[in-house]
Amino acid sequence: MIALAAKNALAEFNEAPEHEALSLITPCVAIAAWAEHLVAARPFSAIDVLQHYAAQLTDDWGTTELNQALSAHPRIGEKAQGNSKEAALSKNEQSAVDGQKSALIVALAQGNAEYEARFGRVFLIRAKGRCGEEILGELYRRLKNSAVEEEVEALEQLRQITLLRLEGVFAQ
Repeated sequence: MIALAAKNALAEFNEAPEHEALSLITPCVAIAAWAEHLVAARPFSAIDVLQHYAAQLTDDWGTTELNQALSAHPRIGEKAQGNSKEAALSKNEQSAVDGQKSALIVALAQGNAEYEARFGRVFLIRAKGRCGEEILGELYRRLKNSAVEEEVEALEQLRQITLLRLEGVFAQ
């Protein structure tokens, strides 16, 4: 049944007018060129073909794309604002960060401030599947990175987030 639903989602994506296809995948990442290239490459014969192509499109991302994408990401430990699809995805992904643990929230806020002071951008991490303590540990580990090392890590996290979100679009 899941495969059928996914197959139907792929058929709908393939056959949708361009603006509708874009609206399906734009919440995956705030990089318009990625979504536009993916939509322009339709039709896809299978979801794994679409996912492979989507992953290839992320290979050339650099500083510009990272900065574009970060414009739609809240700080880790903070809840995304608004009712957009992007905000809903972020809220769901960060649901494992327990807002009831005040010490964790304070530590994340302090770590975010240190990170932003050091690297000049919001800390980005694939939160899905990670608890708050693990995220905090990664934040502190990555504070030791050089600027170049950190950009490489942040871009890898962005790729993971984007491709997980894309997977979710076609798993409906």
